[in-house]
Amino acid sequence: QVQLVESGGGLVQAGGSLRLSCAASGNIFNLNAVGWYRQAPGKQRELVATITSGGFTNYADSVKGQFTISKLNAKNTVFLQMNSLKSDDTAVYYCNAEQIVAGFGAMDYWGKGTLVTVSS
Repeated sequence: QVQLVESGGGLVQAGGSLRLSCAASGNIFNLNAVGWYRQAPGKQRELVATITSGGFTNYADSVKGQFTISKLNAKNTVFLQMNSLKSDDTAVYYCNAEQIVAGFGAMDYWGKGTLVTVSS
């Protein structure tokens, strides 16, 4: 089992910045990738950014150049730096981890989410 705990959400004015953190614990071996997803009110959950074990990153077109995903392996933590925030970025942000389990394939784990509210 992998446990994911997000932190760093809150209320910020448009144009401001926030940094989200996702701390992973438990059986964190063979994590293939960790990512951030978000779900705005009345909308489906969508991918924001991912980072692989090798450090490769992927971003949704809507956040390219605005958000940066990074990780600190020594602390099993993944960050999402969010700059120039807009009201459209208001959502609950979830951390996701994909783990490769021998004989089972890929397993997904989710955190409980952290709320980001951008006021205009």
